[in-house]
Amino acid sequence: MAGNSNRRGAVRRSGSKKGATVGSGGQRRRGLEGKGPTPKAVDRPNHKAHKMAKAAAKHAPSRPSRSGGRKHGASSEMVAGRNAVVEALRADVPVATMYVAGRIDADDRVREALKTAGERGIPVLETPRGELDRLTDGAVHQGLAIQVPPYAYAHPSDFVDPQAPGIPLVVALDGITDPRNLGAIIRSVAAFGGHGVVVPARRSVGMTASAWKTSAGAAARVPVAQVSNLTSALKDFRKAGFFVIGLDMEGDVDLPELGLATEPLVVVVGSEGKGLSRLVRETCDQIVSIPMSSAVESLNAGIATGVTLYEIARQRSGK
Repeated sequence: MAGNSNRRGAVRRSGSKKGATVGSGGQRRRGLEGKGPTPKAVDRPNHKAHKMAKAAAKHAPSRPSRSGGRKHGASSEMVAGRNAVVEALRADVPVATMYVAGRIDADDRVREALKTAGERGIPVLETPRGELDRLTDGAVHQGLAIQVPPYAYAHPSDFVDPQAPGIPLVVALDGITDPRNLGAIIRSVAAFGGHGVVVPARRSVGMTASAWKTSAGAAARVPVAQVSNLTSALKDFRKAGFFVIGLDMEGDVDLPELGLATEPLVVVVGSEGKGLSRLVRETCDQIVSIPMSSAVESLNAGIATGVTLYEIARQRSGK
């Protein structure tokens, strides 16, 4: 403004900066510029939480899918939640690592899980809750989870062993996707002297933690083989001297009249809804049905397999 130029100090010298020129504020302006929010503990290299998260990530599986954690190939599965973890440990499900949230409120289930892990030599990692959320894909883990390692599938040729005790008996699954059915079938195979189970690699159930639990420990004794093509595998069994029978409501023969019970057998079980696929049905030597009351439309795969294996075992024993 006119007249202000004569005021003392009114003219700013070139090169001068607004504000103090003496002291740290003026001399270290750039050093005081904002650097964003303070990083989380897990993101700070020298923090304990970061080191724990790094150790957990080293042993962590790839992120599980929401379909139950199973992927084709060598993949792991995470079982989350206190009840689920304890039940899996009681069923002797194999465990690679146990993850426990820091400062967890321990109850009887947590104490049992930790005790079992110690007795079985299972590594236990204390893990930040955020990292545990990521590992379990956002499941309700209650601060406890276990990593189930990939299942080591057998080869179907392992069941063609002339030196194996008893008459060979194998169960093959066609289109069954419920792991509880697989677990129940494995349990029946163990109970009635079967030698193994065959599952397709695609569009089929695999050996998940749920299947292990349902088998009530039988999965540790009964091998499960995985094949890329079920029809081809059944043909190979026939070439090896096996008879292949399929279970279906509209069978050629009723189960009590089965004449092949004392021969080497592959029992093929289809899904409850679709039954046997066309190619598998055409590969069977015989289609067998289970007589039922007219009030019952069908049995689920697990029960149907158990009934069939019982009858085969009964005929083989001569009772």
